[in-house]
Amino acid sequence: MPDQISKTIDTLYRSESGRVLATLVRLLGDLDLAEEVMHEAFAVALEHWPQTGIPDKPRPWLISTARNKAIDGIRRRARFDGTTQRDFALHIEERIHQASLDDEEIEDDRLRLIFTCCHPALPPEAQVALTLREVCGLTTEEIARAFLVAPATLAQRIVRAKALIRDKAIPYQVPISAELSARLGAVLQVVYLIFNEGYSAETTGAELSREAIRLGRLLLDLLQLDLIDEPEVMGLVGLMLLHESRRAARISPEGDLILLEQQDRSLWNRNQIAEGISLTESALRSRRFGAYTLQAAIAAVHAGSSSVASTDWREVTLLYDRLLQIQPSPVVELNRAVAVAMSEGLEQGLRLVDDLLARERLSDYHLAHSARADLCRRLGRIPEARASYEKALALASQEPDRRFLARRLEELK
Repeated sequence: MPDQISKTIDTLYRSESGRVLATLVRLLGDLDLAEEVMHEAFAVALEHWPQTGIPDKPRPWLISTARNKAIDGIRRRARFDGTTQRDFALHIEERIHQASLDDEEIEDDRLRLIFTCCHPALPPEAQVALTLREVCGLTTEEIARAFLVAPATLAQRIVRAKALIRDKAIPYQVPISAELSARLGAVLQVVYLIFNEGYSAETTGAELSREAIRLGRLLLDLLQLDLIDEPEVMGLVGLMLLHESRRAARISPEGDLILLEQQDRSLWNRNQIAEGISLTESALRSRRFGAYTLQAAIAAVHAGSSSVASTDWREVTLLYDRLLQIQPSPVVELNRAVAVAMSEGLEQGLRLVDDLLARERLSDYHLAHSARADLCRRLGRIPEARASYEKALALASQEPDRRFLARRLEELK
């Protein structure tokens, strides 16, 4: 039983620490102190819950415990500080007691924290790293792996970002309308990175993805309340919903990946598809859309098709052409090559993939070698397919990807 509770607390930390921290930042006005007492609260939970059981509402329990830890610390420090510091400590303690802990206020806290972490005074890479760490509770190692940098480098990036927030007294608030539009780019990038982390994670992934969608909706509601028309927010929420709609069909009960062509489309969430398509169409009608909306439009083509064979691959290719115009990327080129293979012929698609690999733009990207392997397999070029699958397997880091590639190699025997 204690082991089970310990695992539950670990899962709770991954899913709730961002919300707990965000509320503590509002209560305490200090990111470092909030992080310190949050970890103390989880330590108390680890000590007491095996004896007392898990509370009915763990998040408010953690917030209250952390808040009490902060008050105790402020009182201890006030005993040894001068009169000015004691007065300040009393002011902080009074603010903590008076602060609201109602559900609506707590639900808005993470949005405030995201805008704080994404403040333009911070370097762009620090904005993303800090938000993933503080809002989503990802470990430094997980974020470093996503950015392809050393964990020590990433840790220093986060430390410097927190110091800038403190030194520049960056406010913990959602910016006013005049400033909001200029701040959206980094926020949208962060929200999408949260979603992608959840979409690819083997554990607690669904919670992270749902949280990203919730944050996107909160942002959309905020903009609509302020009568600000930002189509890319609609496009991003639509994109996340369309991807999330396939969750139940993309992983087998054993945890193995299931490719799009083999998925049971009856398992796709039709409500999420309908909402995602509606948001995407609204963004497209604005004629001011960007990369997120175009990706959502591609996902909508797949969502509206009854099978891979009936998919309008020509339309998908044209959408990738447009996407390349506004967001040139070797990964987009790779996805376009696969669409070309489906619409114009496997040989044509393979030539495009080979060209990308020859330019060494995706030589370390396992999905590029996996795509080449699949095209070779379909063309009956089995030795080439096997060699490419082996390269992909050597580069893949996620266990579901590795199992899928190993299974493909076994099938080729």
